[in-house]
Amino acid sequence: MLNRRSLLATATAAGLAAPFGREAFAAALTPVAMPAPGLYDTNEDAYWASLRKQFLMPADLVNLNNGTVGSSPRPVLKAVFDSYEQTEQMMQAAPEDYPIWGYGPWPEFRKPFADLMGARVDQIAMVRNCTEANSFVGNGFEMKPGDEVLMSDEEHGSGIAPWELRAKRYGIVIKTFAMPKPPKSTDEILNRINDAITPRTRIIFVSHISTSTGVVLPAKQISALARSKGIVSAFDGAHAAGMMKVDLNDIGCDLYTGSMHKWLFAPKGTGFLYLRDDSIINRVWPTTVTHSWDDLSLKAGRYQQFGSSNIPTMMGLNASIALAQGIGIDRIEKRHRQMADYLHAEMVKRGAESWTSPDPTLRCAITTVNVPPVSRMELETWLWNNHKIRIRGGEPSKLRLSTPYYLSKADLDRFLDRFDAFRKMKGIA
Repeated sequence: MLNRRSLLATATAAGLAAPFGREAFAAALTPVAMPAPGLYDTNEDAYWASLRKQFLMPADLVNLNNGTVGSSPRPVLKAVFDSYEQTEQMMQAAPEDYPIWGYGPWPEFRKPFADLMGARVDQIAMVRNCTEANSFVGNGFEMKPGDEVLMSDEEHGSGIAPWELRAKRYGIVIKTFAMPKPPKSTDEILNRINDAITPRTRIIFVSHISTSTGVVLPAKQISALARSKGIVSAFDGAHAAGMMKVDLNDIGCDLYTGSMHKWLFAPKGTGFLYLRDDSIINRVWPTTVTHSWDDLSLKAGRYQQFGSSNIPTMMGLNASIALAQGIGIDRIEKRHRQMADYLHAEMVKRGAESWTSPDPTLRCAITTVNVPPVSRMELETWLWNNHKIRIRGGEPSKLRLSTPYYLSKADLDRFLDRFDAFRKMKGIA
């Protein structure tokens, strides 16, 4: 049986562990105690500091770019490594069982996530990332030349690209509306969507949480607006899983996509596609297929018939869900909001232009500010190379700052201190 010692030796021999370091690699496989029961009720800061120890990131690294990718914590990595140890023995029970998924329904991977997201198993397909899920929607939703998809001007490239391909190949039309920066109210967003709808609009495809600004769009109201006009509603939820409580069936949307490697801290290569019911399943063609793709009894499961995929990744996903459920998604969301609100207020004190909504229902764990004349890329490079602080943003001066729950106020203050130092160095008042 392959154990952790032999796994480490094999990786080192192959040159895979050298950049990471033998000691660090071994530490990744060593469990660290979770916070003591009741600690949250007596000392919240100590509780979150204890959870920080589950992550392999060095203690002096400040990750304010969880919006691009999260770090998988020890319980998730352990589940992945343990699954490799078990599955790669090739001792599956039946002669036609193999250590792969991508064929068949696999409810053991779908149910935990469906439960987390307020959905039924038959509404969820597990895929490899949000890009793949968006491609199923953009390439598979039935449309004719001249039919319109309505999007915001803040969509991620992987949300836009499938529709661009569809437009270039089949003549559908992409229409966009401008998101307010920032939106002051739910109605301000809804009015812009409503004003952009035409008789040719067939589907509204927008982010639930904007990758550009972190605005939490009013998904339930957008879904209701679309339904009232006979239009399909679809959301790119790449940031939502693990950031905040989501109840997909309560939202009432037709389609929803997402990834789990950001705020849920699942392994990279985990994503999902939600389809509300048969009426939408019958209008979305699978576009990556193997056998059973046309088995309608599988419902959403027909969209995960795409061939050999990695079981340890899915076991890591289940572990990430268990971790989030153990902490409590309400508790996580509260922490996200507290940290983001603090950082936002401090940046505004420094004269930053806020692109974060003043409406608390339209924001959560991402703060976005504009800080001219600071060069975002120059600041980002300086912070990382000199201080091990990660940020993200946009040119020329936009900063998008993510606040995952394991960050402390001291981490945020360290960023703020370095931001002040950078401006002083550049002679910016």
